Amino acid sequence: MRSILLQQFNGYLSTGGSNRYYIKDLTWQVKQGEHWVLLGGNGAGKSALGATLIGEAKQQSGQRHSTFNNLQLVSSDLQKQLLSANRKSDKPQKVTDILFSEPEINSDLCQQLITALNFDALLNHNFTDLSTGETRKLLLIKALSANSDLVVLDEPFDGLDTKSSGQLNRLLKQLSTHTCFVFVLNRVDEIPAFVDHFAYVSKGLLQHSLAKPCAAKRADLFKLLHLEHTPITIPDSTEPAFISNVNAPLVKLTDAHVRYGEQTIFENLNWTIKQHQHWQLIGKNGSGKTCLLNLITGDNPQCYNNEIEVFGFKRGTGESIWDIKQHIGYISNTLHLQYRVSISALNTVISGFFDSIGLYQQASELQMRLAKQWLALIGLSDKANCAFTQLSYGDQRLLLIVRAMVKHPALVILDEPCLGLDEANRQRVLLLIEKVCAAKTSTVIYVNHHAADTIKGIEHTLKMEDFKPTYYEQHTAHSESII
Repeated sequence: MRSILLQQFNGYLSTGGSNRYYIKDLTWQVKQGEHWVLLGGNGAGKSALGATLIGEAKQQSGQRHSTFNNLQLVSSDLQKQLLSANRKSDKPQKVTDILFSEPEINSDLCQQLITALNFDALLNHNFTDLSTGETRKLLLIKALSANSDLVVLDEPFDGLDTKSSGQLNRLLKQLSTHTCFVFVLNRVDEIPAFVDHFAYVSKGLLQHSLAKPCAAKRADLFKLLHLEHTPITIPDSTEPAFISNVNAPLVKLTDAHVRYGEQTIFENLNWTIKQHQHWQLIGKNGSGKTCLLNLITGDNPQCYNNEIEVFGFKRGTGESIWDIKQHIGYISNTLHLQYRVSISALNTVISGFFDSIGLYQQASELQMRLAKQWLALIGLSDKANCAFTQLSYGDQRLLLIVRAMVKHPALVILDEPCLGLDEANRQRVLLLIEKVCAAKTSTVIYVNHHAADTIKGIEHTLKMEDFKPTYYEQHTAHSESII
């Protein structure tokens, strides 16, 4: 069986002048009979991966092995290159010169494509006289007539009218019986029905791929794309921002420690969190991440044995738990396990206004409207009336994250928000957090164990290992030497 295999491929694509787009550690195989679509946001690297597949990238390391013949690419970059070359030339090329420049062209198929795409009248024109849509038709006809084993089509429907798009779709379906297609698309409604492999691209990597996915799996991927393409517009708040002075710290811990009997979890921890200064908190199991967070929220009684300031309150000076918690949004695996009430998805989001598990108060019209906007942001408007307990684990997780954010708290604490999620839902959660960071309506503390789960906008890191007690390090080293 013929195929193309990229194994830990590293290289680069020249993008004009000295500019380069680097491909890192790409592993991908396309086999005869498969039809792929690459999906993702603008700048995700979809076009670069498509061009790399057919050999356009300069290889630096890794492997690229192909048993396919005559690979073809249709893309806007190719269109621009051809147009630029013709404009610089003293004698612009005729359409027929470009179309029939390849010796292996299938004349009968070429004429069929010309007729189907209503291109006959343009054959004797100069290439530079064609419109954008007509240029795209020319490149499509040429690539599809070349008896190729594989064709990469990068946004093939761009610039085509409705009738031409329909004709092209029908032709692609006919050709799909003997030609492999890889589509690069931004719109899910343009995916041909015969496509059987779906891939999500982010940061130049194939983050998630599905082979012949069921409808539910495709829906999960499309929800991810919904978030990817949704503008960074976080719904409004019901109240003004808590902190008006951006230089005032939200949280300040001085020489913080947690001890249980003779065991010290951490010590000598100094941490100041300023407004819109997002933090990632990392550490091994048992390093004290949750203990530290509970000092901030007031859920650990040792908060009164420490010097802690939260939202202007100094712990132990008569403040109530509500004085603190009303300004905090929180999600953790423990909360998810506790949230087993059978209320609707919409009411789950609304419960965030009242910090309750379940909804026991009447929501205002404004709260209802804002909750619906949050549901739209995460692509769950159609699930507004579905019971929380009947939704998928990934949808539940997104709802609880939105619940933590709905009232625009001064501080949002996300304790392992991706725990238990599959790859598609993990990407959705990371993207949503990225949008919240970019909106600058709340300050985020993000806890995770995986270095790969980084989020754009979180630029500060607190490592719990920096605050281990000395005896703990000695004990660990002694234990390891015994083993």
